[in-house]
Amino acid sequence: MYYVYAISSLSRTYIYVGLTDNHERRIKQHNSGLNKTTKPYLPFKVIYLEEFQDRPSARKREKYLKSGIGKEFLKNLKE
Repeated sequence: MYYVYAISSLSRTYIYVGLTDNHERRIKQHNSGLNKTTKPYLPFKVIYLEEFQDRPSARKREKYLKSGIGKEFLKNLKE
């Protein structure tokens, strides 16, 4: 299984979208400051999580959520 997730910074206006095969481990890595990209925006909360059977499907969804319309969708979830 693969997961596409979006996390939102609790301290700043920032949403990160990612893909993983273990979402619990990955979110812990983000909140522990182990990811260089997200470290300045700690802490995070999960605002979106979707499960996929295969990596290509998950990657397609991840790309969509990183696009302009996908980011707008995520911003609306946050509010």
